Amino acid sequence: MTARFAIIDPAAGISGDMLLGALVDAGAPPEWLRGLPERLRCPEVTIGIEEVDRCGVRARRVVVRLPGGLTEGPGEAHARGHVHAHPLGHGHEHGHEHHAHASPADHAHHGEHAHRHVGDLIAMIEEAPLSPWVRERAVRAFELLGEAEGRIHGVPPREVALHEVGALDALVDIVGGIEGFEQLGISRIYAWPVALGEGWVRAAHGVIPVPAPATAILVEGLEVRSNGPVAGEATTPTGAVLLRVLAEGPPPARWRAVQGAAWGAGGRDPGAYPNALRLLICEGATEAGEVVALTTDVDDLTPEYVEALREALLAAGALDVQTWATHGKKGRASFRLEALAAPGEAASVEEALFRHSTTIGLRRTTLERRTLPRRTIEVRAEDGSAVRVKVRDLGDGISAKPEYDDIIELARRVGRPAHELARELQDRAVRSAADQAGASRVN
Repeated sequence: MTARFAIIDPAAGISGDMLLGALVDAGAPPEWLRGLPERLRCPEVTIGIEEVDRCGVRARRVVVRLPGGLTEGPGEAHARGHVHAHPLGHGHEHGHEHHAHASPADHAHHGEHAHRHVGDLIAMIEEAPLSPWVRERAVRAFELLGEAEGRIHGVPPREVALHEVGALDALVDIVGGIEGFEQLGISRIYAWPVALGEGWVRAAHGVIPVPAPATAILVEGLEVRSNGPVAGEATTPTGAVLLRVLAEGPPPARWRAVQGAAWGAGGRDPGAYPNALRLLICEGATEAGEVVALTTDVDDLTPEYVEALREALLAAGALDVQTWATHGKKGRASFRLEALAAPGEAASVEEALFRHSTTIGLRRTTLERRTLPRRTIEVRAEDGSAVRVKVRDLGDGISAKPEYDDIIELARRVGRPAHELARELQDRAVRSAADQAGASRVN
């Protein structure tokens, strides 16, 4: 089974709430997101999720609220008459103030507001019930944010202080923006170039040009695109740091989308363009003409762990993994492993092979291959669940094969033989694909 991956398209910029909205629109459960603040030990925070229109595009908007209606989004009244969009704010507005300080005492005229240090937020992440994959990236995100603000304000990264509203908002945005991909079963994320916006934004002591200082630091190393019609603060520090800790770079040269685009709305609706982040869920186009074969012989790995190795290689981007029994030197029982990968994924697969096996060397060969075009469709099973089916167009007909993992899981749920379910869903998929092909010819 080809591993799925995601492509983030920040053509209109990116912020934490935009990514949360796109993740929910892509299928991350709303109840998961609403329950996240309690897991982060800030149960006073609530999550609002709504469907909005952005220049004719239906999108999901996420709003993080503290008691009393305190938010970081644009166009909403903030308590005590102040607008507190600190450098982690993400409203996509011109008129936001940005507040980050070395300590709460540095901003005495707002002394009635509580602050949290970056180090405090990192401690909350380290204590929360998160997977190692999520925790590692979330901690790194706040370390990068602290380093950026520390360079600007001249303080140690973990001592940077943030207003309570913005601090908790950033905590939910960053942890949710990372864990949302885990909810979708995706660990490989790519990104297209990011728009930064243009114009001016209000800071604590006046107006500054876009991108704000923290954003300018955090986009170091990222590919930036032309702003096009995008105006105002398009990319925020939160959005920039999420790209830094999530995206591996540009997507592979060949891929296909496996579901419709998901959209996460920004708080502002300029009307001239969709102020929204697009998220694509994809899989590699396995009919790529050139592949890299990575081959190794292993005689000191317990055979029961070979399947775990195979799964790790597929998750790293391998197109296929084959193993077969061999005999090595001194009559040792061994096995030979061959993993095929597209050229752009070969380095990732190679790294996974060294990490998850006991081999100390491999052979790398570039090959040409010819394969039939294929695509993945979903067919509804008898219990209403979706089963993925790989469909091949043969020219004179269509063949289909349900995904093994989906069939096995379905068989467990409904208590029927897996081979019977596979045959039924295969026939249903062939009929569905033939009907779709006929309809497209008519149109």
